[in-house]
Amino acid sequence: MSQEEDMPADGRAAPGGSSKGLLLAVLIVGIGAGLVASRMISASHGSSTEAPQAQPVLTRVGDRIVVPPNSPLRSILVVAPVESKDVARTLVLPAFVEVDPARTVKVLPPVSGLVTALKVQLGERVKEGQDLAVIDSGDLAQALSDDEKARTMLTLTKQVLDRQTGLEKGGGGAIKDREQAESDYAQAKSEFERAEARLRSIGMATSQKEGTRLLSMTAPVSGSITDLEIAPGAYINDTTAAIMTISNLDSIWVTANVPEKDTAFVSTGQPVKVKFAAYPAETFDGKVLFVSDVLEPDTRRTKVRIAFDNPEKNFKPNMFADAAFAGPSVTRLSVPTSALLMNNESTTVFVEVASGAFERREVEIEYQEGDTAIIKKGVKAGERVVIKGAVRLND
Repeated sequence: MSQEEDMPADGRAAPGGSSKGLLLAVLIVGIGAGLVASRMISASHGSSTEAPQAQPVLTRVGDRIVVPPNSPLRSILVVAPVESKDVARTLVLPAFVEVDPARTVKVLPPVSGLVTALKVQLGERVKEGQDLAVIDSGDLAQALSDDEKARTMLTLTKQVLDRQTGLEKGGGGAIKDREQAESDYAQAKSEFERAEARLRSIGMATSQKEGTRLLSMTAPVSGSITDLEIAPGAYINDTTAAIMTISNLDSIWVTANVPEKDTAFVSTGQPVKVKFAAYPAETFDGKVLFVSDVLEPDTRRTKVRIAFDNPEKNFKPNMFADAAFAGPSVTRLSVPTSALLMNNESTTVFVEVASGAFERREVEIEYQEGDTAIIKKGVKAGERVVIKGAVRLND
């Protein structure tokens, strides 16, 4: 059959070929329409497909740091003015209790010998004249022997003098014999007085029996035994070394060490509030007794002492305490410590010089108390500084 025979009379394609041709035509038309639409959209939007550029959080203009209005730092930074106010500084220093040297006696042994008995203990309270220890001493026996010899010689020379004086009056004695007797008596008297003084310095009664070797040492003052260096059976051979210390604790010292830079802050008569670690719920009022004229070379501190009456012996040597020295009110510039930044070896703050513009300023701190810093120089009253978030501006 020929091609013409396959075509219908009206010229339309056969049913099978018609459906395939129609589908192809639809696809071609759809693709073309999509391309046209894509070109139209691109032409209408132009460069809108490019990503927007990010805004900087802060910028530097010379010595200034500028925070743009739309920067997130604006909501973080807190700025406040430098305040000028009256402040009463309180200097709190660690302290400790010590005995008053003017009420302390170091007990020295008057003779060498063996300690046969100890009558007191460390920390015990004693009365003046109370027995402390017994020493068996050969030196004591020698001193008593010398005293007895001097007493005998004094008696003998007095008898000779009396006899020579009587003979001279009766015309039977020579003047030179009487003068010699007077010289011998004067020497014997001097020797006896020396021997008696030696016994008194030892602490032995001159009426004590000759030949004894036991010396009972007694307390020279009333007080507490704050140091003890002997025990029964110990031998004492150094009479210049103290064997115990007696301190009168009716009055004690509280001693604080003031740093060199704060020495001018304290003065004699200044009120002080002291809190002892043993009594944390109580505060005791006192006054500075004196400020030492000597600076300790090793600690670079000055000793300051406060005297307290201690009738009940509640304050014991070596107790710890805190001493608060109150100074007069003075006008000072202050900022919160949160505004301070360390820059190498200097302390700085950020000062707002315009809206959103800041400059780093070096400041000198006089002292800090709590969360407040007292500024000696570097800023003026009323200037605004960053008190929160300043570290975000730090280089």
